[in-house]
Amino acid sequence: MIPKENLSPPEPINEYELKVLRRIAEYQFISGSVASCLFPSDREFYVQRSLNTGKIRNVLTPDGILYLVLRAQDLLFSLQEASAKVILKCTNPPALRVVIPSSVKSFVMEGRSVFAKFVIDVDPKLRAGDEVVVVDENDALVAVGKMRVSGEEAKQYKRGVAVNVRRGAKDVD
Repeated sequence: MIPKENLSPPEPINEYELKVLRRIAEYQFISGSVASCLFPSDREFYVQRSLNTGKIRNVLTPDGILYLVLRAQDLLFSLQEASAKVILKCTNPPALRVVIPSSVKSFVMEGRSVFAKFVIDVDPKLRAGDEVVVVDENDALVAVGKMRVSGEEAKQYKRGVAVNVRRGAKDVD
């Protein structure tokens, strides 16, 4: 994680950079509809840049809420709670989701990993390393993380970690 003092203050994004971020989202989420939901033309975004390289590191909402993190090592996004909520609204289950039972919801919301034996449903198109939204049976946001195995393997396996949770959701009922 980059210390905050290595990031520029938030600044408005220009059209070219917005277009580049949409293309990254299209590539990463294999869907133009997800990219256009994440970056609608009528919404304003701000970016924070690395002071060392000048490259975009964080995408923020106008309220200053962290929306997406652009990872330096692979130039793909790490989902945050705000962007996960947008993905849930614009996609139909089980797209980009891992569904878990409510009985383990509180543990996952604390940031603990999702084990394969608790996976109820999963997007079969997901691959190991893909960003994923963890939801309960009611499609309510529980956490965001990264797949450790493919979607098909997560559903078939009865042992091991299916999702490394990065951050649990805070304001879920």
